[in-house]
Amino acid sequence: MAASIAASSFVPGSPAPAPAAPKSGLGERPESLDVRGVAAKPGASSNAVRAGKTRAHAAVPKVNGGGKSAVADGEHDTVPSSVPKTFYNQLPDWSMLLAAITTIFLAAEKQWTMLDWKPRRPDMLTDTFGFGRIIHDGLMFRQNFSIRSYEIGADRTASIETLMNHLQETALNHVKTAGLLGDGFGSTPEMSKRNLFWVVSQMQAIVERYPCWGDTVEVDTWVSANGKNGMRRDWHIRDSITGHTILKATSKWVMMNKLTRKLARIPDEVRTEIEPYFFERSAIVDEDNRKLPKLPDGQSTSAAKYVRTGLTPRWADLDINQHVNNVKYIAWILESAPISILENHELASIVLDYKRECGRDSVLQSHTSVQTDCNSESGETTLHCEHVLSLESGPTMVKARTMWRPKRTKAQETVVPSSF
Repeated sequence: MAASIAASSFVPGSPAPAPAAPKSGLGERPESLDVRGVAAKPGASSNAVRAGKTRAHAAVPKVNGGGKSAVADGEHDTVPSSVPKTFYNQLPDWSMLLAAITTIFLAAEKQWTMLDWKPRRPDMLTDTFGFGRIIHDGLMFRQNFSIRSYEIGADRTASIETLMNHLQETALNHVKTAGLLGDGFGSTPEMSKRNLFWVVSQMQAIVERYPCWGDTVEVDTWVSANGKNGMRRDWHIRDSITGHTILKATSKWVMMNKLTRKLARIPDEVRTEIEPYFFERSAIVDEDNRKLPKLPDGQSTSAAKYVRTGLTPRWADLDINQHVNNVKYIAWILESAPISILENHELASIVLDYKRECGRDSVLQSHTSVQTDCNSESGETTLHCEHVLSLESGPTMVKARTMWRPKRTKAQETVVPSSF
C-alpha cells in the first residue's frame, strides 16, 4: 500500500494533458525544456518538470558573467535565453593564457635570433657559448679566452702562469670535446679502466708578447705521437682580432699509474683511441734541446746565487690526481728570480724538464743563477737564467732555463702577423 502510494507520486496513473502552447511559426521553441535543453516528454508530470527547472536554476551558472540565467525560476513555465546554450560559450576565457603563451614564444624567438648559430667556415663546428670547437677535420681544437682583471700583473699584462693555464684548459677541453674524456683528469675511457693518467715530462714556450686586460686570445692545440710510449701536444696562441702570434708552446707527455705512481707503457687499446686524432705539425720548429743544469751534489744551497727555501704546496695547488699542478712549478721557479729582473724584464722563453711529481707534504727550494747575453741583432741585452727546483732533502723536481728581454713600451712593440 505504502509502496504504491510512493510510486504514484513519480509515475501518475493518468497525467493531465499539457495545455497547448501558442505556435510562433518557423523556429518555434518548445514550451518546456529539461536541464539538457531537450524538450520534455509529454508523459512527464508537471510537478516533475517544475522540480527539474528549480534544480537547474540553482546549478547552472550565468553565461559569460551576465544576463539572465539559462533556465528560468520555478514560477514561470518558460523564459527564453538571450544566448544560445552551446559547448563553446560555456568554456572559460582563454585569452589571457593565449596572450602569455604568445609572449613567451616571441621572447624565445628574439633570443634565438641573437645567437650566431652559423659557423664562419664549413669545416668549423659552432662555438656558441665559448666552450671551444673542433677544426681542421677534427684534428685541432680552438678556444677563445678573455683576459680578466685578476689575471694581469703589476705591469698590466697577463702573467706567464695565466697563459700556461690557458694551455692546460684547452688540452682538457680538446679531450672532452672529442668524446675521449673518461673518469680521470684528461684520461680516456681505456686509461681510466687501467688507472692511468698523463703527466708532462718536458715543455717549452716562446712568448712573443703578453696580452693586456680585456684582450681576447685564440688558442689552438693538437696532439701527435712522441716515440713509442709518449704523446706530444702543441699550442699556438694568437690575438683573436689581429691574428698576431702571442705564444707558441710544445710539450711531451708520458703515462703514470695512479696506484703505483710509476711510469707505464701506452696500452694498445689506448693507442687505438688517440691515434685518429694525431696531427703531425710542430708549433716550434727550432726546439731548445740543450742540456739543462744540474746542481752539484752536496752543494745545492751554495750552487746558485739566488735561493728561495721553504716552499710548500697549498691544498688548492693539488689537482684531481693528487699531485701539484704543473703550472705551479713555474711560479715556484720564478720565486728565486731577482726582483730587478722581474721589474725591468719580461720572460721571453722557458724550457722545463719535469723529473718528479710533488705531493702535498713536500717542502721545496728554488735556485736561480743569472747570466748575461748580448743580442747583436737588436742591440738589446738579454738575460739567461738557469733554475733548479728541488726538495729540501735533495732530489731534483724540475730543471728549467729562461730567457728574459727588456720590457717594451707600446711604441717599441712590433708584431708580425702569423702565417700559421
